[in-house]
Amino acid sequence: MKDEEGKSDTSAASGDGAPRVTGIGGIFFFSDDPAETRNWYAQNLGFQMNEWGSSGFESRDLARPDQVNSLQWTPFRKGDEYFLPSKKEFMINYRVQHIELLVERLRANGVNVLDNIAEYDYGKFVHLMDNEGNKIELWEPTDN
Repeated sequence: MKDEEGKSDTSAASGDGAPRVTGIGGIFFFSDDPAETRNWYAQNLGFQMNEWGSSGFESRDLARPDQVNSLQWTPFRKGDEYFLPSKKEFMINYRVQHIELLVERLRANGVNVLDNIAEYDYGKFVHLMDNEGNKIELWEPTDN
């Protein structure tokens, strides 16, 4: 994103304290046969699968080049309950900063937040529905 002077706006990545999305953390989609889909992508496009059945893509944060970000690509069996209550065939995971403040703002705006923030070794997660009925997963990695 560029500012009025044409310079890159890195405020989202700079950790300026505002609760916001800072990137994409994962792309999840339905598949009739997730194992075969993973195999096809591995054989034909060189995807390397991890222990969770995902392929991870790493990138660098422009504002903090020493920070490595990860995007997970994962096929799920068609109809997997993890996508509920959405009826869509995909779900996007967004990397965020200050998840607690962001969830407060979302609730104040009337957004349907589906669960409470769950915390794991690798970060905090919460799920919500957008205005089109897409389930969204928010993730604040432990490296934020």
